[in-house]
Amino acid sequence: MTQPQPSLSQPSAARSADELPAEQPACPCGPGRRSVLRGAAAVGVLGAAGAALAACSGGGGGSSAGSVPTSPETVGAADEIPVGGGRIFAGQKVVVTQPSKGEYKAFSAVCTHQGCTVNEVSGGVISCPCHGSQFKVADGSVANGPATKPLPPVKVAVAGGKVVVG
Repeated sequence: MTQPQPSLSQPSAARSADELPAEQPACPCGPGRRSVLRGAAAVGVLGAAGAALAACSGGGGGSSAGSVPTSPETVGAADEIPVGGGRIFAGQKVVVTQPSKGEYKAFSAVCTHQGCTVNEVSGGVISCPCHGSQFKVADGSVANGPATKPLPPVKVAVAGGKVVVG
């Protein structure tokens, strides 16, 4: 006695592996469930990568809002800038350094790699927290990547013991 064959319209959970057709024809009506799920996973991964990049370029004060002063602005006292080091003025997006006694330099505090704001000056370098780029206090050049361009210089002067940038 032969058993009746289940129809293809019967749910697959009810059929055993022997009863499934060896090869299912491609559906002319559109992509299959696996294709849709793979596409959704790819979009999710790409979306997460895009969000990470957006966070990177906007995080850490990396937005372009509040650019460096273009007209002279007093940022602090000259004696607050250590010799061989510097100080970051985040509100003005400027870092002022004193490579040697009485020599002052100023640079944009916006990292040239992804636009984060640098956050530390020590050991003769200006450091970016986002990806580890470092710049020399003497001239703003790249000491350690991933940045490939130096920090842009900003006009600086000392007048009456005060540091003026812009």
